[in-house]
Amino acid sequence: MQIDRPDFPHPENFRSGFVALFGAPNAGKSTLLNRILGEKISITSPKPQTTRNRILAVRHSPSAQLVFFDTPGVHKATNLLNVRIVETALATVGDADVVLVVADVSRPDPESEMLMVKKIRADKKPVVLALNKIDLVNKTKLLELIDQWSQVHSFDDIVPVSATQGTQVDRLIALLEEKMPVGPPFFPEDALTDQPERFIAAEMIREKIFRLTGEEIPYSTAVTIDEFKAEKSGSLIRIHASIHMERVSQKGIIIGKGGRLLKTIGEKSRLDMERFFGAKIFLKLFVRVQKNWRKDTRALRKFGY
Repeated sequence: MQIDRPDFPHPENFRSGFVALFGAPNAGKSTLLNRILGEKISITSPKPQTTRNRILAVRHSPSAQLVFFDTPGVHKATNLLNVRIVETALATVGDADVVLVVADVSRPDPESEMLMVKKIRADKKPVVLALNKIDLVNKTKLLELIDQWSQVHSFDDIVPVSATQGTQVDRLIALLEEKMPVGPPFFPEDALTDQPERFIAAEMIREKIFRLTGEEIPYSTAVTIDEFKAEKSGSLIRIHASIHMERVSQKGIIIGKGGRLLKTIGEKSRLDMERFFGAKIFLKLFVRVQKNWRKDTRALRKFGY
């Protein structure tokens, strides 16, 4: 990636560069990124394919700046939305100084993992493998997996980690910093992500839908922010958001009996927004039907995919 580095103040031998997070759906990439940052930027849920967009996030330390791309999970795509999601993930590898492959040791996904291996072999970038969720397997199983992965590709480093517990995450960060080129930071010290506030708000709502609904509902949902207005010198933010469903029947499900499910989604989203934005949030949700939007090129563009 060719970017002119701004002249931010920095110590001698400072290091900075880009890291592409690469992994199968539900490998724990977003959870690991949030742990590395110490701040929740990427939404998470137990369901696969929660992340749809490439999200840039920045970790600052006195000696280095790591700029992460949190990418959607790599998998065999079956519809237009998923094709675009996977294309986003694969394209990101070419923009990175280092690729960080995240693999779930508790539930391997051989098909998706081979897609990743083919990509990293073709790009020939430095690659670090993080074997995630080591808290869910015994030591014997972990050693077997380390040996198996070592035979698949010549990784620069293999680091067993637990994103949820923080195990060995500091070691992983140190290794990534060592591999960055020497140079000034790309972003000022207060930068956390390049995503606009509207995007963060929409993602927080979409996360609650993933966590509170089942079957096809999360995957049939898109969220757009219709109004994002700061008032009272920024101490109050007024947000109007639309939840778009593919079918009329889904609209009734997400609203719930007496509107209870939609109210719960709104309340939990509002609390997350207040913590993140540091302001009082007035959130109003609307549910709309955009028929078969995942197969509609115009709708995909409208929703930012």
